[in-house]
Amino acid sequence: MPRSATNEAGDSAQGPVPVVPVSSSLTRNQIRGFWASWGGWTLDGMDSFVYALVLVPSLRELLPRSGIPATKANIGHYGGLLFALFLIGWGLAFLWGPIGDKFGRVRTLMLTIVWYSVFTFLSAFVTGVWQLAILRLLAGIGIGGEWAMGGTFVAEEWPEHRRTMGAGLMHTGYYVGIFLAALANYGIGSHYGWRAMFIVGGVPALFLAWIRYGVSEPVAWKKKENVIRSWAVWKPFAVLFSAQWRTRTILNSIFMLASICGLWAGTVYVPTAITLLAEAGGRAGPAAAQLASWGVMLVSFATILGCLVMPWLADRLGRRGAQAVFFALMAIFIALTFGEVFYLGPSALPWFFVCLFFLGLGGANFAVYTLWLPEQYPTECRASAFAFSTSFARFGGAGITFLVGSAVRNYGSIGKPVALTAIAFAIGLLLIPFGAETRGKPLPG
Repeated sequence: MPRSATNEAGDSAQGPVPVVPVSSSLTRNQIRGFWASWGGWTLDGMDSFVYALVLVPSLRELLPRSGIPATKANIGHYGGLLFALFLIGWGLAFLWGPIGDKFGRVRTLMLTIVWYSVFTFLSAFVTGVWQLAILRLLAGIGIGGEWAMGGTFVAEEWPEHRRTMGAGLMHTGYYVGIFLAALANYGIGSHYGWRAMFIVGGVPALFLAWIRYGVSEPVAWKKKENVIRSWAVWKPFAVLFSAQWRTRTILNSIFMLASICGLWAGTVYVPTAITLLAEAGGRAGPAAAQLASWGVMLVSFATILGCLVMPWLADRLGRRGAQAVFFALMAIFIALTFGEVFYLGPSALPWFFVCLFFLGLGGANFAVYTLWLPEQYPTECRASAFAFSTSFARFGGAGITFLVGSAVRNYGSIGKPVALTAIAFAIGLLLIPFGAETRGKPLPG
């Protein structure tokens, strides 16, 4: 009988778990499946950050077409509203979980990718702000499902002694995608406009043929396929909220809510902040767009470093300890970057970039979930647990994101309202000791 979350939380006194050398190499399916998951998550990152990069130019064109003045306050307000709608879409992505449990991780992975690719591509042809809002909501549904399917596949298919590293490596994909989005904005968006960026965002659909060829479902899922297929599609959710798993499911959702507040209500405003600081310093148009791209690339590079360090931290400090380190970085540097440095005047931009590096390192808190969540649940509800914990909390994140956008409009600046999102990580730090510690335990069957 698996131990309860309360008992597992008491395991933090353990020392580092010794690594037992195993000479077995990865199989072809493990390698191809990893690259399929990593590639899908990379394209997710690219797609989800395209809008952050084109927020200012797209709303400057679309707001007047919708009868709304394109003031800085309105751009902040409606930008926050569209981010919130995107998060509602990502929240609805929890629906992919039971589909992945019942019909397989690889099949569902393919569906999520084609879904978000189509709706991102269509965003290039909108003529009003509300059309863009609807398409961003629909794209969010697909983007939110890919992480759960890819993370579950790697956890189940990779050998036990490599799962920790596999989770860290897989999660670098999202930030490589953000880096690629910044490169695309530097070379394409700054010259050909925001619509071209959404066309680029539709490219992931071409990745489907590669995924479909030669990647089979994880052995762990195949062993329970007959049992799971006999279940009603909603049964995994009932398991998640049974007495055995309810506490950790609620806590995982709260941890994710803190992470979402920091990313989507906080660091996603980095391109806008850099654009405003650059324009205040006399650099506008393509020069400002390119500086914003450099800033996003810096954050992405730092987060990739954080993802690579995550397995080392998770093995030595435990899953909760690693997450606490990343939460602390986010709390400190969101408050410092937007609450202080943003208001330094002409000298703000260089210091803003310095802070972005540490903000990027803290962004690796999402990588911990790729490792931690699959370790907490059995095969028959693992994808549902991953999808629920990483998606459902986004409804709360959507509300907070909308509040940040409204605060930006009322305050007349993005600095202080965004800085307040650091509070979410402070709350998360207080709750981490109550989470389940899974270091040194095998993946549940």
